[in-house]
Amino acid sequence: MAAYQTIAEVAEAEIVEKKSRFIGRIAPVADEEEALAFIAEVKAAHRMARHNVYAYVLRGGRIRYTDDGEPAKTAGMPTLEAIQHAGLEDVAVVVTRYFGGILLGTGGLVRAYTDATKAAIEAARIVVVSRCVDVMAEVPYSLYEPVCRIAEASGARLQESDFAENVLLTFCMLDGTQAPFLEKLTELTRGQSEIIVTDPFDAAF
Repeated sequence: MAAYQTIAEVAEAEIVEKKSRFIGRIAPVADEEEALAFIAEVKAAHRMARHNVYAYVLRGGRIRYTDDGEPAKTAGMPTLEAIQHAGLEDVAVVVTRYFGGILLGTGGLVRAYTDATKAAIEAARIVVVSRCVDVMAEVPYSLYEPVCRIAEASGARLQESDFAENVLLTFCMLDGTQAPFLEKLTELTRGQSEIIVTDPFDAAF
């Protein structure tokens, strides 16, 4: 799996353009079902709004957007393009507009929906999701620091330390990079420690 950029959690931002409020809300979504559920949730929360424009981008090239009553290509498309320009995947954005009584024109609408989406993206925490594995090893206390040094040099990140009779360490690292670390770990522990490598999974790394 190629690494991709998404966001860690839901984020929101608001801009005001000629008395119209544009509320951008962005969420990480795993599939179309989650995207549609998020969109429905935002629409329910803003029933009184004039427009709830949305766009989403899923891995594999699945995209969808709607102008929700705004003039064609002035709302959903700019929202979609702002997501794509940021290089994000597996995200959905809803931009809610409360009309302020002043018409913005097509250019003004495009700018407002673009800016609201950008503001929501800027409010979000962007993460890179990669194919990872966890490496778990139980070692004596005397090897705790040496193992951590080897791990750091190998690009592994310490996830958890459980201090009991020995130290149970859990490291996360990119799948495909674990062989040198496992070799050094086995050498350091002289093959006396049980080392477990999980199946690959997707995670922010």
